[in-house]
Amino acid sequence: MEKKNTVNFDNSAGTHPKPESVRQAVAYAMRELGGNPGRGGHQLSMAAAERIYAVRKSAAEFFGAEIENAAFTPNCTYALNMAIKGLMQFGGHIIISGWEHNSASRPVYALTRNNGVKCSVCEIYPDDVQRTIEGIRRLIRHDTLCVCCMAASNVTGRIMPYHEIGELCRQRGIAFVCDCAQAAGVLPVSIKDGISFICTSGQKGLYGPTGTGLLISSGEFALSTIIEGGTGATSGELTQTPHMPEKLESGTLNTAGLIGLGAGIDFVKKRGIGNIRTQLIVAILVVVANIPLTYIFAFGLGPIPAFGVAGAAIGTVIAQGLEMLLYGSVVMKRKNALQFATRRMVKPVL
Repeated sequence: MEKKNTVNFDNSAGTHPKPESVRQAVAYAMRELGGNPGRGGHQLSMAAAERIYAVRKSAAEFFGAEIENAAFTPNCTYALNMAIKGLMQFGGHIIISGWEHNSASRPVYALTRNNGVKCSVCEIYPDDVQRTIEGIRRLIRHDTLCVCCMAASNVTGRIMPYHEIGELCRQRGIAFVCDCAQAAGVLPVSIKDGISFICTSGQKGLYGPTGTGLLISSGEFALSTIIEGGTGATSGELTQTPHMPEKLESGTLNTAGLIGLGAGIDFVKKRGIGNIRTQLIVAILVVVANIPLTYIFAFGLGPIPAFGVAGAAIGTVIAQGLEMLLYGSVVMKRKNALQFATRRMVKPVL
């Protein structure tokens, strides 16, 4: 496929192209870091472990967490399953929004079928935060252990009131599991927002390779394990190690992928979330304003806007950050979009 003039409108499913620093980091890891991290005291293992620790430290800092509370996962789906089932597998009541990706709704459903968990679905009112919070408040019961809500919708891009949900959960002593797959690297989400567990993928707004993910914890709620074994710590015991983050990291880590993820996080830190979003927005506006569009729509305030093409149905465009220049519900004509983008022309992101 000719890539020179290709524009990736599926960017929030996986950013592409990756920064050069990410590509170089993965190549370096494949070439130089052949040891199994945390599985030996020899030079190859120690070298890989040191680099993995550096990535863990960077990820923890990025999300406002302690280093030991940053666990690596294969993707966001694994992180959500580990958080939700780790909290709920012995029963209790969970509140989940009706907007959730099946990465969250399916494990919750399985728990209701197999583990006696009770579930309530809360309504999200996009233009009424207080009504949303009051609705969640009314659903809280004596046995409520967890609220699960995404930070930004993967369908409409709508940003959820995760700050306010986090505060409510903090007041009531309830865990807040937040699916940040569409928010990490796009919005400044942090454990300090009242989130108990940040679950995210590495290949989206963090610019890492596929096959990487993160489960970031506030450290306030312990998770029971849903997979055991394959750790280097306390390897002589039959019970899973209690030490974090190894407790949640069964099996050999994806060294090359995680080194690439570390480079992606460093890229976002260096450029700044706001700057990257602005540059992506301008780049997308330049592209879409030069094809026969009728209007550009902003359905939400997150990473997924939409536009309408002359003679075609409305199509969803996945391009992180476009909404920032669309001012929420404003509809922008082609001419105005092109003029706006031209005035804000910046250097390419990558």
